[in-house]
Order: sequence, then structure tokens, then C-alpha cells
Amino acid sequence: MKRILVILIISVISYSCKKSEVKMDGYVINGTASGVFNGVRAYLKIKDERGRDIIKDTAIVFDEKFTFEGNIINPEMWFLSVNSVVGEIPIILENSNITIDLNKENIRESKISGSKSNNALNEYTTTLKDLSEKRREINRNMRENNQNQDTNILAGVNKQLEELNKKIDNLPHEFIKNNTDNYFSLILLEDQIKSQKQNIEALIKIENTYQTLDNELKNSILGNKINSQLVLVKQEIERASALDIGKVAPEFSAPKADGQLLALNDIKGKVTIIDFWAAWCGPCRRENPNVVNVYNKYHDKGLEIIGVSLDRPGQKDKWLKAIEDDKLTWHHVSNLQYFNDPVAQLYQIKSIPATYILDSNGTIVAKNLRGPALEAKIAELLN
Repeated sequence: MKRILVILIISVISYSCKKSEVKMDGYVINGTASGVFNGVRAYLKIKDERGRDIIKDTAIVFDEKFTFEGNIINPEMWFLSVNSVVGEIPIILENSNITIDLNKENIRESKISGSKSNNALNEYTTTLKDLSEKRREINRNMRENNQNQDTNILAGVNKQLEELNKKIDNLPHEFIKNNTDNYFSLILLEDQIKSQKQNIEALIKIENTYQTLDNELKNSILGNKINSQLVLVKQEIERASALDIGKVAPEFSAPKADGQLLALNDIKGKVTIIDFWAAWCGPCRRENPNVVNVYNKYHDKGLEIIGVSLDRPGQKDKWLKAIEDDKLTWHHVSNLQYFNDPVAQLYQIKSIPATYILDSNGTIVAKNLRGPALEAKIAELLN
């Protein structure tokens, strides 16, 4: 779970503030910087979408102290850095009195207090740090007992590790349920969405945790953003699950070289391979001889192939030349739209070569097989 601490340091997150919690017209940050020389600059920064620093304010260290003053409409996650001090620390900037005790030797050990959100951030990171240290200690014990081959001790240590891992995994949810009115809870939720975006069960758990938040928090800018993210990610997972083995392959139509549309249902055989490839794709071209061999061997037994080319716009000639050069004598279609091809997007193709193998009912029975594995599967289905 070190990843969560890193994300807290490299992520930029904005969210709304409850009007009832705004105690000031602006923020005042009073920092102490023991051991930092006069004239050294401290910076408040945000990060753009590429993670690049954008300096929002500057203060000068004098007598080992520095001060920032300003006003912010909505609380945001900003970052503090100081010249001559390695690294940076996240700070939840909100209209409040905030105190920073800078640790120049290890900036992550700096203390930030004075606002509800920053106090929650400190509490969470301290708890996570303690649990992570316990896990490192258990792992050390496991390595030592592995060397000694003490299976009884090893089993006990492994059980401790499993329980601790569950506790760490569940920490964000438990923390949020105990802090349902704190904006830091929204930060944890968004982090969970990013880390679990391919896990539908985890997303359901995240959504359940989201529902425990106070309404004002859910209706904040970040609260609404998180709700929208949950909806979109779940929709994406549901679309992906429609392509799981055992599901019926989505029907599609696409243009052949002569411009006429060809539908998947028009060419299905006892077994059908949907082969996503392109003339420019080296791995695809290297795999083509194997696909040709499989097709020649099993076409008479009921194998059909439809090649879906992801060649670029204006490169129809290269697509057709590759078909001729590689002796690909099966059906071919292409919208010549690269990875924006509608069929590729329907099948969520992120890289090529990619294949779907269908049985006579159009059910997906295998995916992304190459070389001997491809031929073995086709032989199994047709022999």
C-alpha cells in the first residue's frame, strides 16, 4: 500500500468545501523550518495533467519561518516544496489557519495541522505507515524462516501477513466510514477508483462506501466527480465482460476493400477467428504464416477467418499489399481508422495482434492465441 502514499504526493485533487466549515475569508499557513537558511524560497504548487509543477505562491524563509496567505474558493490538494530540501509534501489547502513544522531531513516527516482535512491526512498516513512497517517486519520474519525451513513458524507468519494485508486493504473504507464529513475521505475514494478500476467487486465496495458519506460531501465538486467516475468505470467493465469467454461475440459490419459491407454473421463457420492486425504491425506479420497454415489445414473442416485491419487512413494500398504478400486468402475488412476503428473499439482492442475464436454459435471460446496454441485450439474444436 505504499502506492497510496505515493499517489497522495503526486496526485492533484480538487473538491468543494462545506459552507458551514469555512471559518475564514482566506488561508494563513505559518511554517517553521529549523535549519533552513534565511532567503531560501518555499513554494506552494499544483500539478498539471502531466504531473508538471505549476507554482502558485512563493514565501521567503526568515528566522527559520515562512508564511503564506491567500484565499481559495474550493479546498484543493496542493504541494509544498522548499529550496535545498529534497522532495515535497501534500497539503490540503483550505481557508483556515494551517501550521507546518518542516522536517528538512525528511520532508515526508513534516507535520501539518490546523485544519480538519489535514488532520485526517496526518492520521491516515500515520496509521498506514505503522501497518506497512508491521508488514515489512513480518516479511523479514518470513524470509528468515524460509531459510530455516521451519514450516510451522512459516505457516503462522503467513497467516499474520494475510490478516495484516486484509487490514491494509480495508483501511481506506474503515477510515472513510469513520470520517464521513471529511474531504480527505473523497481523496481516498478517488485513489481507490484509480487502483481498482478493473475490479468490479472492488468498485461495488467503493460505491457502497461512497454512499456512507454526508450528502454535502457527495454533492461537492469532487463528490459529483467521483460518482461520475464510478458510473463510467462500471460501464467500461460491463462492456469488457460482454467479451468474456462464454459470451456471444458482438455482431458487426465493416467495409471490404471494394467498399461493400461484410457482416460477421455472413461468414461464420463451425469455428471463426476474428483476427485484428495491420500491415504496419511487425508481430502481426510474423504471426501471419502460422495463421495461414492453420487456415489452409482447417478451412475445409469449417474454419473461417475475418481479418479486421487497423491500418491508418490513406494507407489502403499498404493494407492490400500486405494481404497479397502474406497470402491471406480469407475475408478482410477495414475502416482504415487505426485504433479508432469501430470494430476494434467494440472489441476493446488496445494492442495487436489480437484474436477472438468463436464456435458455431458465435460464442467466444478463446482469445489471443498464437503459434502452436492457436492450432491446438482449432484442432480441438474441429477434429
